[in-house]
Amino acid sequence: MKLLCLDVPMPGASPETYRPHLLDETRHGWQLYKRGVVRDIYFRQDRPGVAIIAECDSVDAARQALQEFPLAKAGLIDWDIIPLGPFVGWETLFAAHDTA
Repeated sequence: MKLLCLDVPMPGASPETYRPHLLDETRHGWQLYKRGVVRDIYFRQDRPGVAIIAECDSVDAARQALQEFPLAKAGLIDWDIIPLGPFVGWETLFAAHDTA
């Protein structure tokens, strides 16, 4: 299952509170990448944070992996996890259209 995972800063979180955890945060992300959980990771452009495309058997499995990030373990972030599926809207390209 493909999932869009967006970090959610918790009250009181700031770049200063993140700083001591960032090296371990990156190491954990690398481990998840090598395990095939993290497929893509991006810095957000609207605010500090990340967007992760993950591959897991379920939302619960993704949540369990993401809760192991040091920032999550420190109570500084949580995660919005959005399951994704194939876009089937392409079918409208091939549907009969009424041109009248």
